[in-house]
Amino acid sequence: MRGIICRGLRLELVAGLGIALAMPALAMAAVNAQRLATQTAVTVETRDKDGRTQATVAVTVTGEDGLPATGAIAISDYGSQLAGAALNAQGQANIVLDLPAGDHSLTAVYAGDATHLGSTSQESGAQAQASSTPNFLVSVAPATLSLTPGQSGTVTASVTPQNSSALTAPMFVTLSCSGLPDQASCTFTPENVEILPNATAAITSSMIITTQLGSQGVATSTARPRSNLVAWAFLLPGALGLGGLAWGVRRRPWLNRLSLLALLGLVTMLGTTACNPRYNYEHHGPPANPATPAGTYTVYVTAQSSNGVTAITNSTTMALTVK
Repeated sequence: MRGIICRGLRLELVAGLGIALAMPALAMAAVNAQRLATQTAVTVETRDKDGRTQATVAVTVTGEDGLPATGAIAISDYGSQLAGAALNAQGQANIVLDLPAGDHSLTAVYAGDATHLGSTSQESGAQAQASSTPNFLVSVAPATLSLTPGQSGTVTASVTPQNSSALTAPMFVTLSCSGLPDQASCTFTPENVEILPNATAAITSSMIITTQLGSQGVATSTARPRSNLVAWAFLLPGALGLGGLAWGVRRRPWLNRLSLLALLGLVTMLGTTACNPRYNYEHHGPPANPATPAGTYTVYVTAQSSNGVTAITNSTTMALTVK
């Protein structure tokens, strides 16, 4: 009898464990069932720019209901991410890429959002010619980054030499970023990279994006609630007295000096009350710090080099999503 009971308990435990393990998968399936499937389309146009090939990649993402999707997309070349961008209100994004010499197979990958499933476009081929002058390309990976306010994330920026055999001296490249939302910042380590003559390998830099968590000001007042009433008890009679003195100055010249003394006293009183910024800070605390606003943003990563006469500037983009 005891053996039968034990076997029954084991069966119930196994069944319960199976249900517990299956619950997350069922919940995820239910969430995905509520999200719309999407279709991502991409077109690529190339042109020559200063002896190198530049490609304009146009991406459109639509849901199965025919409406545009929102969120971020990434551009990959044979599976390696090169750049990213945020979709606009029409579910579109245009990304400009500098391509190294050779054949390329570009695809757009949509990451999905709260109401749309992700999708990948068909491959689009492109061919780029070799650069005739010393140059470099810049790319980022990952091309999309998702953070919550207060978090930081790392992206690798790569600077790849082009026709560096024509260099007669090292080329120094400075990295920077723009397009970040308010209350967000980026830093590069290192900020400056060096391209040596005949170098072919990519040089990398860590790009750290930092967002800000919102905070509330903290009151530091230890004054009693009636302190403001006491201050006004002095200020109001003083102000009325100043008005009377100013009216009587013309009739009684001796009041001129007295009015100046009264004005000095009023200014001193104002400096010790809430009209003083320091008083306000000490009694009401620092102002609240706003959080980095939610949304999807296109961040520009720029690499620039100069030989003192001419400057070379190349850039790429990435998509930053703040939840």
